[in-house]
Parts: sequence; structure tokens; C-alpha cells
Amino acid sequence: GPGCANCRQLEAVAREAAGGAGVEAEFVKVSDMKAIMAYDVLSTPGLVIDEKLVSCGRIPTQAEVRQWLAA
Repeated sequence: GPGCANCRQLEAVAREAAGGAGVEAEFVKVSDMKAIMAYDVLSTPGLVIDEKLVSCGRIPTQAEVRQWLAA
């Protein structure tokens, strides 16, 4: 997302979930609107894992993110 408070909160949740699950992950913040739209994000914040949109328009829980990382 463009850098709003929800986008920063989502990044923190995702980082904590990956760290808590022992998953080594690379985090890339995308703020370019064309690039965001390429992932079919209709509302931010959006979370993409392995090039797949898993969440948009809300902040998922750490448990949800851990499930997505494990899949």
C-alpha cells in the first residue's frame, strides 16, 4: 500500500508471524499503484505471499498469516 498506518501495521503483523513461525521471508513493500493493481488489490492494505494475493482491505491476525505461510 501507499504507506498508511494500516499498511505499516500489516507489515508488522506479517514480520512477527514469519519470525514466530521460524520462516525466513523476504518482505517487499510495494507502493506504486500500478504494481498494486497488478495484484488485483482493490483496497489496501494487501498481502501477497509467493505472488498470490492472500488478503486485502484488512489486517489479518498473526495466526492467519502463519497459516498462509505454511500452505
